[in-house]
Amino acid sequence: MGLKWTDSLDVAIALDEAHPDVDPKGIRFTDLLQWVLALEEFDDTEERCGEKILEAIQMAWIEERE
Repeated sequence: MGLKWTDSLDVAIALDEAHPDVDPKGIRFTDLLQWVLALEEFDDTEERCGEKILEAIQMAWIEERE
């Protein structure tokens, strides 16, 4: 079973591992969306995503870094 949009912490951890040199505070949502969709373990559709979900993933990623 792959990652879904509701798995914001797990998605953030996967993004941190895939993009260790990126500062999540400065990422654009358009880039974040594409990076999530590109994760090998991600298994959900783009249509199920919204700004609030991307914001939750970004916040989880920031917290993961701290």
